[in-house]
Amino acid sequence: MSRSLYKGPYVDAKLLKKIDGKKPADAGVIKTWSRDSMISPEMVGFTFGVHNGRDFIEVTPSEEMVGHRLGEFSPTKKFHRHGGKMQKELDQKKKEAEITAAKAAKASA
Repeated sequence: MSRSLYKGPYVDAKLLKKIDGKKPADAGVIKTWSRDSMISPEMVGFTFGVHNGRDFIEVTPSEEMVGHRLGEFSPTKKFHRHGGKMQKELDQKKKEAEITAAKAAKASA
């Protein structure tokens, strides 16, 4: 849900204080737990370490990211893969193709 227009965008004050008066090349990685902070134009070029619950994922905001939240670029859940019979068949075909390619390379050498 979006924030009310009269309130304006939310940017953590501590985060702005960390980048205030610094250049992106000098700052290094700025660690933050403020996933709900909106990316402002002043943040472009800096590298933020956004906490995902376990690690700090490095996010370097660009012009296209302005207006989005920092947490959008630091996923909290790891996607393993979809399973099922069809996926097993695809994996088996891929494995067989790799084996035949390796045999062909070995025979030509």
